[in-house]
Amino acid sequence: MNDILAKILQTKKEEVAAARQLRSEADLLREAKSRKDVRGFVRALNYKISQGQPAVIAEVKKASPSKGVIRENFNPTEIATSYAAHGAACLSVLTDMQYFQGAYDHLRQARAACALPVLRKDFMVDTYQVIHARAIGADCILLIVAALSLNQLLELEALAHELGMDVLVEVHDKDELDTALQLKSSLLGINNRNLRTFETSLQNTIDLLDLIPEGKLIITESGILNADDVKTMRDHQVNAFLVGEAFMRQPDPGVALEQLFFN
Repeated sequence: MNDILAKILQTKKEEVAAARQLRSEADLLREAKSRKDVRGFVRALNYKISQGQPAVIAEVKKASPSKGVIRENFNPTEIATSYAAHGAACLSVLTDMQYFQGAYDHLRQARAACALPVLRKDFMVDTYQVIHARAIGADCILLIVAALSLNQLLELEALAHELGMDVLVEVHDKDELDTALQLKSSLLGINNRNLRTFETSLQNTIDLLDLIPEGKLIITESGILNADDVKTMRDHQVNAFLVGEAFMRQPDPGVALEQLFFN
């Protein structure tokens, strides 16, 4: 595990400890279970693919630790509305405050602005966060294999499924893939960014494809920058994409999405 990831995970543990002081997990669970508004994240992706289209998870992201502020004029409502109007299948919203300048309200605002299912993009380390994700309206959570033990992955996945959410399991390499394949979720994200060097290469996704059994919906993440990248992935039968920064840097993120995937 690299230093920045270890630092983020430590912050998450501290955030959860502080949140528990303010509100019990049992109380939060009551709120999460009272919501009957889950939107099918996997279903939305599969529908796009069944229509012969790319299934794009479009990211709502203000900043990152490595790049700093990516989008100065950041309005989650406008961004989500634009994405929905221009062909996105789902949204991904950063809720980490300290490193990505995200917020829980960004997720609430983006989800309220459209009918798309929403992934809470954060660093999950505890059951409290999974319950909180549903309580604020998330339809899917992210589990990063590099950040968790197999037992933790299984526990958090089971809880998310129990609450009606889908789970995107993210891997970077073969060892992490071997772990991910022991989970039930059909959503498998392959991050093309090397966690040690932070360089991106689409070859990372391509190299793992032969190791993945049928029945998994593969999502390629990071490094999708132009039409050639999209074609390369689709030529390899990868039809689902998570893209953020490339859209966030453009005046209208939804228009940028349509130009990249549907022109």
